[in-house]
Amino acid sequence: MPRRILPIFLLVALIAIGCATPTGESVDVEKLEVQEDQSESLANDLLAFSLAMRKADRNRFDDFWTETVEATRLPKNDPAYEPLADRVEQAVWAFDSELANFSRDEYVTAMWSLVERYESLEDVRFKVKKVDFSEDGTHAKAKIKFFLVGKHEGQGREWIKGLAKLGAVKSGDDPWQIDHFELTEMISKVTEHEWFSEVSGPAGLGEKFPLFGQGANDGFVNHGAAVADVNADGLLDIATTGVLHNFLYLNAGDGTFIDASADSLLKFVPPGSGVVFLDYDNDGDSDLFMAAVGQQMLLQNRFVPDGEVRFVDVSLEAGVAQNAIGFSPVVADINGDGWQDIYVCSYNRYGTVMPDSWTGATNGTPNLLLVNKGDGSYRSEAEAWGVADSRWSYAAQFIDLDADGDQDLYVTNDFGENAFYRNDGDRFTDRSVEMGVVDPGFGMGVSFGDYDRDGDYDLHVTNMSSTAGKRILEVLYPVDHPMRMSLEKQAEGNSLYANDGDGTFRNVSAEVGGLGGGWAFGGGFVDIDGDGWEDLHTPNGFVSGETMKDT
Repeated sequence: MPRRILPIFLLVALIAIGCATPTGESVDVEKLEVQEDQSESLANDLLAFSLAMRKADRNRFDDFWTETVEATRLPKNDPAYEPLADRVEQAVWAFDSELANFSRDEYVTAMWSLVERYESLEDVRFKVKKVDFSEDGTHAKAKIKFFLVGKHEGQGREWIKGLAKLGAVKSGDDPWQIDHFELTEMISKVTEHEWFSEVSGPAGLGEKFPLFGQGANDGFVNHGAAVADVNADGLLDIATTGVLHNFLYLNAGDGTFIDASADSLLKFVPPGSGVVFLDYDNDGDSDLFMAAVGQQMLLQNRFVPDGEVRFVDVSLEAGVAQNAIGFSPVVADINGDGWQDIYVCSYNRYGTVMPDSWTGATNGTPNLLLVNKGDGSYRSEAEAWGVADSRWSYAAQFIDLDADGDQDLYVTNDFGENAFYRNDGDRFTDRSVEMGVVDPGFGMGVSFGDYDRDGDYDLHVTNMSSTAGKRILEVLYPVDHPMRMSLEKQAEGNSLYANDGDGTFRNVSAEVGGLGGGWAFGGGFVDIDGDGWEDLHTPNGFVSGETMKDT
């Protein structure tokens, strides 16, 4: 048994090749694991290095450098900025290609000028793209990428990102120390004004939960939020599922929210995962459906007829208390009868049950389709409609993509292929292959929008991107090997498909610059700056590696 759980991409790759190289030679699993341990050690020290910059801890930052450093001389003056987009300027930094030798204090002081550019640093990351180690494991030569982002002088923000060649040495239990830092690219983007500010605290929306793995926060599901006007005052309210309990926040109309979780009874309903508002009984107010690991939940809003917001659990009598590993629900009238139906993406108990394939898993739990009967109850019809997908589904979206008046369905699946189900009136048919939107990857979100403003809907799929995954695959496979190309798709990040207007789509992810979003979830199209063009937003984050740092 390995000393620890193998990183997911090393495990995937070894299973895929049966612990043999593409030429048939046996893979030294222990050596690969040792190398990845070394890589993770360097990656984690670079994260600590990054944290020292973010916290402006100069003393700690000094610890990661050797007494002398061979490095690129940093420019003393800012580069020339040019307009990049509305309210955004970009500059490419120029620096000498010849390296020079510096004392630690001299070079660290120069590097520290990057920190001092910011009034406040919000995030700093130095990450390993590729690395080779000496036989004794004490010297590393790596290609890294890095970024710094935060508030710069004035009203706006700055995002610096770059690439570098890094050399580092290690002695005993001390952290890796950098002895070579060769910049190959550095770009800076600056905004005129800060577009967003964190206001959850003063708005009354700030909640703290136990850290992952502690107390009640030991589950494997994410939680969601939904927005609707639940009390007919013309303001949008927020319902969220949580680790400890669910929340309802009523909009006070002055930039703040009132916690009505207890008064609405939502606090006392078992915590759910995904959540969506719908008017299931057509009485004019917004009811609430919550997906859950276990029985699904339907909560009737009693604002009509009682005049106050109270959510009453009607799951059993409505027939929605179906068992599933429910991750997220979506709502549409699939049969055109005027009543809202519910589709639930169902996953599986990852860790207890493992996917039967990393690139085409089918042993998830079947998704649910709950068809509204119009009398306050639902019947379960996923199999009859052909959408009982069991491919570890994460998210879905209804859309009338072919403009024939009924709702089609795109389902994003983890560990493999996605599905686009065309609504044929009384059944759905999977047309994803013909349409070119299978998008094999670790799918965790879907959104449709017209990003190129040509009048039709384009598709954004949220996937995982993994620096560690790409690093491992480079060790195991040549660049043109089919397995590497297949598994690299699992690690390359989000996908953007342009609608060609003839029922097919093209993957334009690389054309638009690449959409690596880390361990990404949900998100999608939104016009952030109000310029009429659809932008993309992707939340992300996860815990990986034995140190519980995302490497």
